[in-house]
Amino acid sequence: MHTKISLEGEWKLQLDMTKQGLAMPFADVISLPGTTSHALKGPKNVDILVDALTDEYLFEGQAWYSKDFEIPEALSGKTCMLHLERTRLTTVWLDGLEIGNRDSLNTPHVYDLGQLRSGNHTLTIRVDNTDYPTKGGHLTSKDTQTNWNGITGRIELQFYSESYLSGIRIDPDVSARSVRITATLEGADTGVIKVSAVSFNSKTTQTRAVQEYNISRGEFWVSYGLGPDALLWSDSEPNLYKISIDLNGTGDEASDQHELIFGLREFKTGGDKFMINGQKTFLRGKHDGLIFPLTGYAPTDLEEWLRILGISKSYGINHYRFHTCCPPEAAFAAADMLGIYMEPELPFWGTITEETDEGHNQAEQDYLISEGYAILRAFGNHPSFVMMSLGNELWGSRTKIDSFLKDYKAFDNRHLYTQGSNNHQFVPEVLEHEDFFCGVRFSKDRLFRGSYAMCDAPLGHVQTDMPGTMKDYDEQFVPPAMGNGEDTEAATGDTIQIQYGTEAKTVQIGDTSGEWIPRIPVVSHEIGQYATYPNYAEISKYTGSLKAKNFEVFRSRLEDKGLGHLAAKYFECSGQLAVACYKEELEAAFRTRRLAGFQLLDLQDFSGQGTALVGVLDAFMDSKSLVSADEWRTFCSDAVLLARFPKYNYVSGEHFDAHVELSWYRTGAPDMILLKWELNTEEGTLAAGISEAGVPAGSNYIDICDLSIALPEVVQMTQAVLSLWIPGTDIRKSYDVWIYPENSNGVLDDVHVFQELSPEALALLDQGQNVLLMPKPELLQNAVEGFYCTDFWCYPMFRSISESMNKPVPVGTMGLLIDNSHPVFRDFPCEEYSTYPWWNIVQNSKSIILDGFDRSWSPIVQTIDNFERNHKLGFLLECSVGAGNLLICALDADKVSGTPEGRQFLSSLSHYMKSADFKPHYHAEISQLQQLLQ
Repeated sequence: MHTKISLEGEWKLQLDMTKQGLAMPFADVISLPGTTSHALKGPKNVDILVDALTDEYLFEGQAWYSKDFEIPEALSGKTCMLHLERTRLTTVWLDGLEIGNRDSLNTPHVYDLGQLRSGNHTLTIRVDNTDYPTKGGHLTSKDTQTNWNGITGRIELQFYSESYLSGIRIDPDVSARSVRITATLEGADTGVIKVSAVSFNSKTTQTRAVQEYNISRGEFWVSYGLGPDALLWSDSEPNLYKISIDLNGTGDEASDQHELIFGLREFKTGGDKFMINGQKTFLRGKHDGLIFPLTGYAPTDLEEWLRILGISKSYGINHYRFHTCCPPEAAFAAADMLGIYMEPELPFWGTITEETDEGHNQAEQDYLISEGYAILRAFGNHPSFVMMSLGNELWGSRTKIDSFLKDYKAFDNRHLYTQGSNNHQFVPEVLEHEDFFCGVRFSKDRLFRGSYAMCDAPLGHVQTDMPGTMKDYDEQFVPPAMGNGEDTEAATGDTIQIQYGTEAKTVQIGDTSGEWIPRIPVVSHEIGQYATYPNYAEISKYTGSLKAKNFEVFRSRLEDKGLGHLAAKYFECSGQLAVACYKEELEAAFRTRRLAGFQLLDLQDFSGQGTALVGVLDAFMDSKSLVSADEWRTFCSDAVLLARFPKYNYVSGEHFDAHVELSWYRTGAPDMILLKWELNTEEGTLAAGISEAGVPAGSNYIDICDLSIALPEVVQMTQAVLSLWIPGTDIRKSYDVWIYPENSNGVLDDVHVFQELSPEALALLDQGQNVLLMPKPELLQNAVEGFYCTDFWCYPMFRSISESMNKPVPVGTMGLLIDNSHPVFRDFPCEEYSTYPWWNIVQNSKSIILDGFDRSWSPIVQTIDNFERNHKLGFLLECSVGAGNLLICALDADKVSGTPEGRQFLSSLSHYMKSADFKPHYHAEISQLQQLLQ
């Protein structure tokens, strides 16, 4: 490029919602880059969305932008290209003459304006954000970017001399420590290029000598050596070079100059793992849908992407998967500098059809494939661009999908390709030309993710299994023996009903090969999705074009139920439970030795699709103060200590047995691992030790030691902390365990216990006695099922999907809010939020719906409901009745008494009822209680 002129600044604006054309003079102005919404242009949006953020000035139609500019004499006759970095469907006019149109949603729109005369010119650009060639996925949905209209990136005129280079491509060759430079010489028969390189972000600076090459018109390639000591690029050492390519075509001094950022790397597969420069790496990924709540569109400046990706990196993330979208150039540049493996995805969430299939849309498929090629050409030189996906949860012709993969790989082999993210959901299959597989299961019951929606049941182990740290998915990588009774429902018909976005859809299954073993790297798709209750303090942060009207609606609903004063506690307590669920989810992935990586959904909140507040960061990438980045990295990093033990609750004198191992994907493994460990209580250290283990050459999983600790005799419920650390490093881990006195038998001695408000129970209350009412959970109708794990994604979306599929709806609760200072917990000390002593108790209980009852009746233990229902849910509550006192707990005592934590809880209830502390503040009428306990 010779030079460029920026066209950023003020433009004339005319909105044309009905597409009448430019039939009137421009009546307004706007500053570009930007969008009509962010500039508050057009009619104000009166709609209030509850399933996404509300775009206050949503404009959909054609917007006309016009600007006068001047060409200086020095640039007269130079070839001029108009570069529009990030926009929608555009048509361009120069001085009233139509130049053409472009429709890429992911890559810059470039127009050849020819050789312009000096003087004044008028540029008119029509941007249309309707009637896209494809739905656009998260590039255009209200759930993420919103369907904005405008131009959000660089707007400039680029000038070229008579001869110039186009289509520059850089291919790394790690083994030869060189790069292959391919380009096309335009405007001259011959020329000379000078190539040089200098490293700029490494501990040491390397300057490589200028090399000259004679080239000829058309496409050419040259090999530029970086030397045997060339620095390599990876997530841990993102060494970069600036490569300068200067063309001297006809004796002019540097008539065409290019400076590209380049990283020398080889990202490939090796068996079931990814390899970076010959070393195994594990993808610690994050889903990204380009959520930017201040603007509604993705930033195009490097600084903002460095901030965003830097936050993710601080939480141990080394990989980004972009859901049905591709980020702007600045995102790749920031990822280059920080060391993050990027995976853009075609903007498609649907079905790939053959020409003979009903509803086949060849134009859409052609467009999608062209978008893939455009992405590869525009961003393929970035070392961070290592993977590409064909779309999200695709269905349809496997043969067709595989043919696309084959063509892309032939066009650009610098990247690894996958058929899509979680394609053919229940009946997936690895395709011939894909390099890695991304999904959640190998068949309906061969799961390798910890949580699922009810409409995608079976659920995951984090949702259903007794808590422990033994789970991994290695056994799922081998198909079960024939005839074991595995559910094959999903593969027995021609169609299957699936969750499809926010709806249900019936799709063709297609041909499947039955059970299979993956021979390529497997990445688990969209893991986690553990919801937290909204933090209404965030509402004031929405100072841009998007407003959190959904949060305002949710807050009003809660206040209408008389529970507004509990919103902050709901947020904090549900959040702590979500963090614990994420810890187990991630550790299960790290324990799985055949897994190649995971992609979280998500580290940050997802603003749309029902409002899914699934992050430990909010939508702005700010911490929600639930877990620090340092603590998160103890279970999400390139080196993670793991202790395997079957349960969290133990009895006095029982042995605590654990196997300690280390997941290691750091550069330069030591020959020996030294581990220190302690088991501590508030009173002191129960046990401590030091263990050493040799590190097998090339191993990423190191078995360090087995612990067998005789737990002490305790007279009260005691919390202990197992701490593990490797001295001199940041590698550490801690686990909470609980020890219970052996004499807690769970028998409710000398307590009046009833399963219903029988005449006998009422008579005792009338006599001033204390009564424990424990209705059988399965008989209660006015109650919500006990479910320990927090809600998946968000309740309203999956309730609707489950209902449309005639599947069970999710329970939808979000953990416990506990008045842990209450004397009922004298013998069962606990936090304000759910912890593992509560798991068996909650799973064998129900919470009574208290809607419509006196708002002053506050449960001792309350189950947090979701923001759609906002039930007031009492798990443990007390009241006075007549002259007596009543404690209510809808718990199956027979089931929980088989566990130490259950016995301890029942004993604590019993002791409380016999104490002078049992003096409820709330008085209930018998008729109220009878209505309540239906």
